[in-house]
Amino acid sequence: MMSAFAKLIYLDVFRMSQFKVRAIQSLNAEFSVPGDKSMSHRAAMIAGISHGSCLIRNFLPSEDCLNTLKAMGSLGVKYHIIEELEGFGPTAIRIIGRNGKLLPPQAPIDCGNSGTGMRLLAGLLSAQPFDSELFGDPSLSSRPMNRIILPLSQMGANIEARGEKPGCAPLLIHGGGLHPISYDMPVASAQVKSAVLLAGLFCEGKTTVIQPAETRDHTERMLAAFRVHTRRDGNAISIHGGQIPQACDFLVPGDISSAAFWLVAAAAMPGSRLLIENVGLNETRTAIISILVRMGAKISDFVRSNQDGEPMGNVEVCGRGLTGTVLLPEEIPNLIDEIPVIAVAAALAEGTTSIRNAKELRVKESDRIRTVVDNLRKMGADVTEFEDGMEIKGGKPLHGAVLDSFGDHRIAMAFAIAGLFAKGDTIIHNTDCVNTSYPGFAKHLEAIMKHETNREAYQLKTISHEESCDWSSMTKMSPSPSMARLPRGKAPSLARSPKNSVWWWSTRVRCIARWHGKFCSCRSILPIPPPCSVH
Repeated sequence: MMSAFAKLIYLDVFRMSQFKVRAIQSLNAEFSVPGDKSMSHRAAMIAGISHGSCLIRNFLPSEDCLNTLKAMGSLGVKYHIIEELEGFGPTAIRIIGRNGKLLPPQAPIDCGNSGTGMRLLAGLLSAQPFDSELFGDPSLSSRPMNRIILPLSQMGANIEARGEKPGCAPLLIHGGGLHPISYDMPVASAQVKSAVLLAGLFCEGKTTVIQPAETRDHTERMLAAFRVHTRRDGNAISIHGGQIPQACDFLVPGDISSAAFWLVAAAAMPGSRLLIENVGLNETRTAIISILVRMGAKISDFVRSNQDGEPMGNVEVCGRGLTGTVLLPEEIPNLIDEIPVIAVAAALAEGTTSIRNAKELRVKESDRIRTVVDNLRKMGADVTEFEDGMEIKGGKPLHGAVLDSFGDHRIAMAFAIAGLFAKGDTIIHNTDCVNTSYPGFAKHLEAIMKHETNREAYQLKTISHEESCDWSSMTKMSPSPSMARLPRGKAPSLARSPKNSVWWWSTRVRCIARWHGKFCSCRSILPIPPPCSVH
């Protein structure tokens, strides 16, 4: 029987399964966005194999990152939740590393919707002396995994791709016995690079990855923070095996990819002023700022700290309208996540914007070329689709429309921004997917539509828990209940406690919303322990 509290959350989730967006006339706000998704994944993994105890702060409590955290828990990593974002999950975590020696999982590991989680975990697990299986939702199960299977197989891993499509998940990994290689990546990919480097940590000798173009370097920076030495020579990155990451505390900056939605909104709206605080300003991630400046935006960014090797600071935007541009081939790898909202910026700009050499968009959470083109056309934009991108003739007024996110978080958020400029209401369906990367987006969107200027209107509520705990009660980890699979088409049960955690309720209800919306299979929805517990 569902409690009254659960019913309230249940109803709230279904109300939030769509965005109703209306145009605004001005934007004047100052706030922070949640922690960086790429860094949160890596922090959970590297802290989990480290020697000692790590405090990870500003961890992103998105569904993707929570799946990675639970995956590490299923591999024997113990963690204690110190603070959580109300309704979503942990933002401060104490992780006890396993000194490079993970335990065999007692069930298949659910990566949810996260390609980063699956590909990096595959690198770690390929080096472990046991078998494991990684699976995900239908979207993840359609994305190519051969790009990591090939180099890891060259290192000696035995990986079986058991998906309905060739080279796709589920992945059955027979780990152990790796040897170093020098791998020349055919396509620039930070995920492939990171998978090989993490596997290389467990090899005897030097493993080298040669990238055709620079990719985001969070893995190398975080390894350095954990006192693991890597060497870069041009576009070649090398790591020597046998190093054990040494525990450290790590502060995750705000996610520049999440900030990108608001940067575009402010840049395209003359007279606006926006300040995004404490956001990551890693130079391999700030191409969005360079593109908007080239389109005519007035943007200032200030690095305030370089803690843990990751530059962090503030970005200020003063809106004055945009003009079209051409995205250069070398810019695409470090812009791939921001291209949907750049396409929206192009529709709002005067002149033509060309986005090519971006075929990778076809195999993201959705076919982002097709979904962006279709949704922009529904709003009245002039768009030409190509196999590897699109051309957008900007300046035509946008009008409201009923759109689908196609279960893709970045599509949902990009077209919420478009709706802020459209005549009439814009309805976007299936928007609970935004929780895979930006918990709290709905609140920030609502505050902006209300023209809120008070910082408190944008603050996301956190709940603190006592860090002190009876560590002597730690025992060998039991099977993670979240690893159980739920048959397709079956609604998740709301039975079984504990029920004293907002995180527990909200996670299960979000899963129900996905089951109800039928855009995503939901298979890991058994109870999540309450936040004040040790895993």
